[in-house]
Amino acid sequence: MGSSQKHQHNDTNCVRVHGPIIVGAGPSGLATSACLAQQGVPSVILEKSDCLASLWQHRTYDRLKLHLPKQFCELPLLGFPRNFPKYPTKRQFVSYLESYASHFSIRPRFNQAVRSAGYDAVSGFWRVETLDSEYVSRWLIVATGENAEPVMPDIPGINKFDGSVVHTSSYKSGFEFKNQRVLVVGCGNSGMEVSLDLCRYNAIPHMVVRNTVHVLPREMFGFSTFGIAMALAKWFPLKLVDRILLLAANFILGNTDRTGLRRPKTGPIELKNVTGKTPVLDVGALSLIKSGKIKVVEGVKEITRNGAKFVDGQEKEIDSIILATGYKSNVPTWLKGCEFFNKDGMPRTPFPNGWKAEKGLYTVGFTRRGLQGTASDAVKIAKDIAQQWRLINSNSCNSHVIQLKET
Repeated sequence: MGSSQKHQHNDTNCVRVHGPIIVGAGPSGLATSACLAQQGVPSVILEKSDCLASLWQHRTYDRLKLHLPKQFCELPLLGFPRNFPKYPTKRQFVSYLESYASHFSIRPRFNQAVRSAGYDAVSGFWRVETLDSEYVSRWLIVATGENAEPVMPDIPGINKFDGSVVHTSSYKSGFEFKNQRVLVVGCGNSGMEVSLDLCRYNAIPHMVVRNTVHVLPREMFGFSTFGIAMALAKWFPLKLVDRILLLAANFILGNTDRTGLRRPKTGPIELKNVTGKTPVLDVGALSLIKSGKIKVVEGVKEITRNGAKFVDGQEKEIDSIILATGYKSNVPTWLKGCEFFNKDGMPRTPFPNGWKAEKGLYTVGFTRRGLQGTASDAVKIAKDIAQQWRLINSNSCNSHVIQLKET
């Protein structure tokens, strides 16, 4: 979907885009493009890979399902099909995104990795360079999100290790790790689910828990924990909501401190709002930790040729290492001269106002509030740009009318 004109310029294809340039064809880019289209504004999506939602298609494990019920994960203007289960699978979610793009006639330009983007103060336009083209527009929407690149931790000795080392972005299933002793570095939702998956293939996961972590049941008394939290937050202060959630979690799961999973002092929802750190929604890993099938280990001091030494003095032999260390933004690598983002590639302006910078720059999918945050950003951005779009177009029509009168 897009309205653009091409010019040849220094061996580079120069493309003048009449609407905004959107970088990234994941859920954030698609949602924004759809909302703009609804307002009558064309856009061009530049995507570095060869498909929609490449993170979902290429960098997620097979058994992944949405952690939240589908009603909290819908994009604007088009919901999930009715026959989808409460927690759609990865394949179902990808098929939803593909039908979403098709419904709104969104056709991203694939294999267009952005090498650099910057604001040209002289012309008042954004210039976005890919390998073979330069795109020029009044508006730039950064939709690459918080999870653009895998985080690779620097663990002493990891280069000496003889076994395989993979990030969860390359992990598909525990089948490749049958009967192995596997060190899983990280105890978030990915670390827990990968450990659970490994157990299904008779592997012995050793999950590294360096910090405190909130584990909540995915459902409480037949209702989604997240849904309960959202409903309570409309009526009660967050601290009270957190206390209610933790009371219920302790009743359902027992005291997680005894399993080596110490809870932070700050409550789960408040912690998520302040730091973006998501509580773990348990889908079965906790009972395997209690039964000893998933071993909880403290921080790694160093990796040896065939194992790991831990901070508590223990040493274990290990066959493989899986890094469940999450993802980060890649904005600082390509967006030039922009003070709006911090060194970690996140907007400096806190939620809920981080979606709009200045000079026609916007961000979507950086709220640390999942797909709900994405949807709300997309709607706001489309409304804001549509107002400018109408003003510019009515001014150009008026000037055209004046010229006609003069002639």
